Amino acid sequence: MGETNRVEYKREFNTDVDIEKEIIAFLNYHEGGMLYLGIDKAGKIIGLTDPDGDALKIKDRLKNNICPSAMGLFDVVLEKREGKEIIKIMVASGSEKPYFKKKYGMTEKGCFLRVGTAAEPMQQVMIDKLFATRTRNSIGKIRSNRQDLNFEQLRIYYDEKRKPLNNQFKKSLELLTEDGALNYAAYLLADENGLSIKVAKYRGINRVDLIENNEYGYCSLIKATKSVLDKIELENRTATQITSKERIDRRLWDPVAIREAVINAVVHNDFTREVPPKFEIFSDRIEITSAGTLPEGLSVAEFFDGVSIPRNRELMRVYRDLELVEQLGSGVPRILESYGRECFRFMENFTRMTFPSSEITPQVTPQVTPQVTPQVTPQVERLLAVFTKEHKRQELQHLLGLSDRKNFTKNYLNPAIEAGFIALSNPDSPTSSEQRYTLTALGKRVVNQ
Repeated sequence: MGETNRVEYKREFNTDVDIEKEIIAFLNYHEGGMLYLGIDKAGKIIGLTDPDGDALKIKDRLKNNICPSAMGLFDVVLEKREGKEIIKIMVASGSEKPYFKKKYGMTEKGCFLRVGTAAEPMQQVMIDKLFATRTRNSIGKIRSNRQDLNFEQLRIYYDEKRKPLNNQFKKSLELLTEDGALNYAAYLLADENGLSIKVAKYRGINRVDLIENNEYGYCSLIKATKSVLDKIELENRTATQITSKERIDRRLWDPVAIREAVINAVVHNDFTREVPPKFEIFSDRIEITSAGTLPEGLSVAEFFDGVSIPRNRELMRVYRDLELVEQLGSGVPRILESYGRECFRFMENFTRMTFPSSEITPQVTPQVTPQVTPQVTPQVERLLAVFTKEHKRQELQHLLGLSDRKNFTKNYLNPAIEAGFIALSNPDSPTSSEQRYTLTALGKRVVNQ
């Protein structure tokens, strides 16, 4: 394949290759692009003699020679094609245009734009226009309302990836405003903040019957994200269908797609509105809602084609460092591999992703006897068998002949509730002294079986 408006080839990487010029052109282009090193203009694979060393030099040059900072807007990836090693640089369209060479500033010698298959100097009129309309309301430019922030959780996560933070990490991770104060990105990543992400669970297909309302937050956004991922993984149970010929196991939601959706909702959430993403689990689907619609300059078609304009590049940088995000623009294609475009809904102020449950619907035929039932322990089986009406905890313990409340709660009651066999009369106050319990439809089905 030859060069296009989004693809540029360079035979080799040396001092004659103006790498900054090419990357700046893609940063200023509304679709971003990809630069390959080790491929000639005709698309022939040539290879590089020192790809690892070249990659380090490229990262250093792009970090230090481009303004505004392009960190979080590019990936440098080593690839092997036809047995030869090449470098692929993926560049997202930036939200703080115009980008320029630090050495020349916002002039025609410093600003470039992708035009066809070439990086052309940007006219001064366009430079001035872009600068006048540059988005200034970003989490990197907003000063944190608290300056007494600690980052021990962030240090731990970086240590786990063997990327220890030095004393200059606030500057290198761009957690400071231009005047040296901690910014809103720092606030979100700090050990303590005022942000809370909710994961709600409903009994049915609407928001009438709330049975769980979990909050993960007031801590580093990384920790909150991991907590949300763990909770949804716990809810993503396996449904089983047993036929006369085989046993079919299937997760309620594709785990790869759901993980990407959760990360995308957090990383691309418009935190300047101080509205966190929301996760809601229904009996037939999961809904993930984030603040903000598509970034300016990104069409729906471009979004589905994998074009990426990171809304919060400071967060994107950290999430990539911690390997929560793999490559720029990879999230949406991964989701589309399992779910169609219809799972996305772009509203005026929010973006929502809806993933239907893959619960297998039982269909009884002479040859097939399906069973879709979570595993039942002997203790849970005993508990379900004593239900005759709506009961209080003390009644259930008495019917089972159990005097130890802790044993009853841990081994009988809680597992039955978590499996969806028992419902609470007051789910908002699970420890209420007036709490009563009753069998759900699933619980009754287990008893009948």
